[in-house]
Amino acid sequence: MPDGPLDLGLVLGPLRRGPADPTFRATADGSVWRTSRTPTGPGTLRVGTYGGEVFSEAWGPGAEWLLDRLPELLGAADAPDVFVPRHRVVALAQHRRPGLRLTCTGRVLESLIPSVLEQKVTTDEAYRAWRLLVGRFGEPAPGPAGAGDRPMWVMPAPRTWALIPSWEWHRAGVDDKRASTILRAVRVAGRLEQTVEMAPAEAQARLEVVPGVGPWTSAEVVQRSHGAPDAVTVGDLHLPGIVGWALAGDRHADDAVMLRLLEPYAGQRHRAARLILLSGKVPARRAPKMPRMDIGTL
Repeated sequence: MPDGPLDLGLVLGPLRRGPADPTFRATADGSVWRTSRTPTGPGTLRVGTYGGEVFSEAWGPGAEWLLDRLPELLGAADAPDVFVPRHRVVALAQHRRPGLRLTCTGRVLESLIPSVLEQKVTTDEAYRAWRLLVGRFGEPAPGPAGAGDRPMWVMPAPRTWALIPSWEWHRAGVDDKRASTILRAVRVAGRLEQTVEMAPAEAQARLEVVPGVGPWTSAEVVQRSHGAPDAVTVGDLHLPGIVGWALAGDRHADDAVMLRLLEPYAGQRHRAARLILLSGKVPARRAPKMPRMDIGTL
């Protein structure tokens, strides 16, 4: 397991797609439950900490795989000690969040599909689509998480995604462009899952061969699947302004300015951006939120 402080919420939080994500749940005792479609089948993992020790349980055909991969999931392969803050705001955020580590799931599609759903729409719309599609076409989570009033679900298998009718995508609020991107991705699911054996930059290049997957989406994937510390997200609506404001007082920064400001963190730009987001130093909102998209007009 990772040495030093460990904050489960910070480490595993990026895997949660909204408060009602059917594949992720945080409970009052501090435990995190998550489901995954592993190479050996669906599984449910429960992980928590007590007295500085990590405890875990797993259920389903994928249980052994999930337990074997637990150290990497909790950031054991991460190296936060090599990070050197170059700005006061980053240094303070790192000091206040010593339990931050970058998770590494070792699975690609479970991050790729929800990231595609988040393209060019509000997060609420994307979270709703993920919740509806997983709940309708996934399968109940193995173990106790799959029962009760709020059962958890395992995301659909690639073939199941490929067979979802067009009207079900529309019912979930997913336009044809995003649905088509997901359909193209699941047809080459095996090739995409193989990218976990590649360096993050090489993995991004292979992901971007799929039409509809660009640098924004591929970065969002390898941040989770690979624990990639340098995979900074470009093409985001808000991140450049947040980074620009925190590091230079420039709320109108674009991607080029953001990348220039993050140059001192080469090799660790994603970690630096996460710390900036955790610092809470964001510009006051002046523009309205992105409007909800009506796919009926597309």
